[in-house]
Amino acid sequence: MTTPSEQTAAAVSRRRFLQAAASAALVAGCGKSTRRGESTGGAGTDAPVERMIVLGVDGMDPKLLEQFVAEGRMPNCQRLMEAGSFGNLQTCDPPQSPVAWSNFISGTNPGGHGIFDFIARDPKTMQPFHSTAQPEPASGMLSLGGWQVPLSPGRIENRRQGKTFWNDLQDSGVPCTIFRVPANFPATDSDATTLSGMGTPDLQGGYGTFSYFTDHSRQRTRDVPGGNIQKVAVRDHVVECSLKGPVNSFLAEETSSEVPFQVYLDPQRPLAKIVFPDAEVLLREGEWSDWIVVKFPMLPHVVEVSGICRVLLKKAQDGFGLYVSPVNIDPSDSSMPISTPPDYAQRLVREMGYFYTQGMIEDTSALSAGILTPDEYRQQSTFVIEERMRFFEHELERFEDGFLFFYFSSLDLNSHVFWRTRDREHPAYSQELADQHGDFIPELYGKLDRAIGQAMEKADENTLLMVMSDHGFTSFRRQFNLNSWLMDNGYVGAKNPAKRGVDSYLKDVDWPNTRAYGLGINGLYLNLAGRETQGTVAQGSEAEELKSELIARLKEVRDPENGEQVIANVFRAEEIYSGPYLQDAPDLIVAYSNYYRASWDTVLGAFPRQHLLDNTEAWSGDHCVNSQIVPGVLLCNRVIQKTDPNLTDLAPTILSAFGVPVPEEMSGQNIL
Repeated sequence: MTTPSEQTAAAVSRRRFLQAAASAALVAGCGKSTRRGESTGGAGTDAPVERMIVLGVDGMDPKLLEQFVAEGRMPNCQRLMEAGSFGNLQTCDPPQSPVAWSNFISGTNPGGHGIFDFIARDPKTMQPFHSTAQPEPASGMLSLGGWQVPLSPGRIENRRQGKTFWNDLQDSGVPCTIFRVPANFPATDSDATTLSGMGTPDLQGGYGTFSYFTDHSRQRTRDVPGGNIQKVAVRDHVVECSLKGPVNSFLAEETSSEVPFQVYLDPQRPLAKIVFPDAEVLLREGEWSDWIVVKFPMLPHVVEVSGICRVLLKKAQDGFGLYVSPVNIDPSDSSMPISTPPDYAQRLVREMGYFYTQGMIEDTSALSAGILTPDEYRQQSTFVIEERMRFFEHELERFEDGFLFFYFSSLDLNSHVFWRTRDREHPAYSQELADQHGDFIPELYGKLDRAIGQAMEKADENTLLMVMSDHGFTSFRRQFNLNSWLMDNGYVGAKNPAKRGVDSYLKDVDWPNTRAYGLGINGLYLNLAGRETQGTVAQGSEAEELKSELIARLKEVRDPENGEQVIANVFRAEEIYSGPYLQDAPDLIVAYSNYYRASWDTVLGAFPRQHLLDNTEAWSGDHCVNSQIVPGVLLCNRVIQKTDPNLTDLAPTILSAFGVPVPEEMSGQNIL
């Protein structure tokens, strides 16, 4: 049995052998890529690199980057532009983050990895689910009174298919650290050091569910998008609360597990002591806690699930208000696979303390629901970027050899909710908000510039450095109810027209009288016979004619407010995708024009009566439009030879940089 040091030495030796072989081939006059005869010429590309750093900055926009460089806000990016290369990075259709990052990971298009939208559906049941991960329940239940014990455990499946470039690197002896790359939950089996990112759920199984406890007379206990509001009573300066956790599958009638806790209010001062079973914290009004560990009992004295959360005491006098963040998976005692090796997350806790594990960290839902004020949301978002910078410095410090990928989320989610501070034409624009928070997006770009500067200091002449984003941004001013348009134009039948707009998730659809339906942000499906359970459209010529009709009619849709074209293009899946998972794609992909996007009701399969309406939500910026409108960013300390680099080109480029053969499944090209 070899020791870890012997294994590392063997891996390095194997990689150096491959590098030497690749260099010899170049000297012998090959000078070609291992695939399709693509030239690998360019400054610094005549031999494999020793090290490579890739910073993935979700949502970095090339227009804003150029503006802030010109204003002197981003001196490190300016130095990198002058010393190397800068340009647009072509994104995917649709330019959604899980799709784009899967393109990056796999080096191929959605037909090769199977991720087409945030939301997918089962055509047999018509039930929607998160596209990147799907749970498989436990089986063989043994009933014991009101309890049930599984004879075989459940699991969570990563639905992204195909290769990962870091496994190819690792197999060739290149040590890899992949920090929070999206669309990698559960963490793919790998010898690499990885931590999962976007797609990692909270303990309730969603993208993030906050809790808000209040005694306000106008509030009532209810669910809201992305959260839960609980009406509570203050009795003798004490508030009894209960925090919801994961669904308890050990109960015969499955319900959410809960942990009771108490809040003791100071009768004289705006202070409160919050007491959980295993922790307590004293907060002033307006103060945030650090991480609190909460353990949810599942099977008494046998099984519990550990989570972590942060709380904000919003009001302690003249009313009560307590915000509790989504309960994150506890990285020190993870109930789900979030890292490889499994103890990497635990090691990070020992070295750096608790941290966010939830994939989409900034609580935009609480802001949209009016639970967090813009000031409070900005505080929470600042916690995120400060934590990410600390972990980046930690990983950069220990990085010596091989490949390092590090992901930053802050530009994306904050551009989504604060774009309205930049666009005076946006329906949610206000001068007051712009005066208070119009500096936040530029401030975040500046913080990312400092991280880029730190990476530049680490990079020597043998280090290849790239900074890339999956897409850019634009303003989301108007929303289109695609399903409403389909219903009013005879493509969708309604069971009960009087209930239209009340139910969602396609509940009120009369499937025998339906030919097409929308689900997800950009997906349009035919109700296809032999695929959907109640399919009505025959495969073949009838389906093709319906696609052509929908494409033509959707491109003719105009906004009655201004006469603008709402939909720039509609693609057949087979026109833009290829690969073994093409059959899972939406039949048509709707590419919206600038300033337009699918409504939230469309995403969830609902049918409001209005086709077009203003977007008055905090979520004011977006990128789920025609991909030509929102390219990403690519910065590199070497000369980029390809004139129109694409996300799918980066995996082959990374492999080629280390002299590792590019798999045939990858459709991209080496841009160097």
